[in-house]
Parts: sequence; structure tokens; C-alpha cells
Amino acid sequence: MLLLNKILPILVLPLGITLLCLLAGLAFRKKFLLWYAALLLWAFSMPVVGDGLMRFVEAGTVRVPVSSVAKADAIVVLSGIMRQVEGAPLGEWGDGVDRFEGGIELFKAGKAPVIVFTRGQLPWQSYAIPEGELLARRAVLLGVPQAAIRLTAKVGNTADEAAAAARLLGERKKIILVTSAFHTRRALLLFEHAGFTVEPFRVDYRVDDTLDVTVLRFLPSAEALGQSEQALRELIGWLYYVLTSENKSRHQVLYQ
Repeated sequence: MLLLNKILPILVLPLGITLLCLLAGLAFRKKFLLWYAALLLWAFSMPVVGDGLMRFVEAGTVRVPVSSVAKADAIVVLSGIMRQVEGAPLGEWGDGVDRFEGGIELFKAGKAPVIVFTRGQLPWQSYAIPEGELLARRAVLLGVPQAAIRLTAKVGNTADEAAAAARLLGERKKIILVTSAFHTRRALLLFEHAGFTVEPFRVDYRVDDTLDVTVLRFLPSAEALGQSEQALRELIGWLYYVLTSENKSRHQVLYQ
């Protein structure tokens, strides 16, 4: 199921649609499909489009100061921020290192007595160390007491993280949820559905609002295409969970 959730969205993302249009255009000798593919790829490769989509899923670009965050029962830091490289026993940082740093900052500010790291491990990374274990070791090196650190069971996606955190912490807990700004909308939905009262702490913003609008913002780039794809993938994931949550709720009402 996890593998399907990772693969199926590709078919409705810009690169997937472009490839399908190219294949159809060549197979049926339809030039308009080839032009459509080229224009679609160009559009989603423009920085102005990629940043616009990312800004929408981030829901603003203002990071809340730690001092304004209310206290909670636990701080939950989501996985997806490390690469495991031979010769680096604690891994190397990928995108989203701000999740870890944000969680540590919140803990040291006394916002919760416990910090939770999720033991992220994808099925096709069976030999990898679950990410939360590496983050826990790094947290201890930064002065976080071992007794204040909690680890979930192994998880493969955000839905797993929410369910595992609920089993670990129990019901009706208030948590501070630390994740990337673009990922917050979906994570918030899933953790609230798991029974938590959630205060999101958005970090790892991907849009730089100090950039001026120049002709370069309309020229295609691989980075901008990646930005567009990530934002659209996040929207698809959020919509999927919204629809499945509504269907579950309706089913429960019908059979009560």
C-alpha cells in the first residue's frame, strides 16, 4: 500500500503527465500533444510557478518564534530529514534539518517535558537504521537527557507516524508537532485524527520572499520543477486523507 501511495501520484504530476502526453503524441502522431507536453513542462519548471505553489502549501512564510509557543505534553519531530552514508555513523543531513533543530530548541525552552522522534524506515531500506534512533543520539549529544527522549515504533509514512505516536503517548494529549511548513497541513490533519490536540510548529520553509521578480523567474530550472512536484504531491496527499477521513466518518455514522 505504501509503495502504491508513492508511485500512483507520479501519474498526475507534471513529469508524469508530460511523459504520457509525449508517448501519446508520438504513438498517435498528434502534434498538439507534443506541444502541450512542452508547455506543461515549461510552466511547472518556472521558479515563479514553483514558488507560488510551495507558498500556497506552506500557508505563509512567517516562522513563529519559540517564545510564543504554548506548553504541551510532548514535542513530536517527524522523520524524513537524514541520509545514511557509509562512514557517517550518525547519518548526514538532508532537507528538513530544521525539524530536528526546531524540536531541540522547543525542548530547551521548556515547552514540553518529552521529545518524541519517529523511527522512520521505508520498506525498501530494510538495512537502514530507523531515523529516529539517529536523531535521538544527536539530541543526547546536544544535552537532551536520555530520559526525556521517546521513540515510536517503526513507521513508513505520516499516517504511520500519527498512529505510532498515539500508541506511544496515549489519547487526548497536547503536542507540539514539528515538521516542514509544506508538510504541516497534511500532518496536522492526521495527528488530529489520531486524537491529539496539536499546535503546529512550521519550519524548513522553501520559499525565499527576498527575491526580486526578474526574467530569471520565468526561465525553466530543474530546481523549480522539483519545487512544483513536491508542492503538488503534498496537495494530493492532503486531499487523499481528507476524502478517506470523510468516508470513514460517514461509514461510522451509518453503522452506529
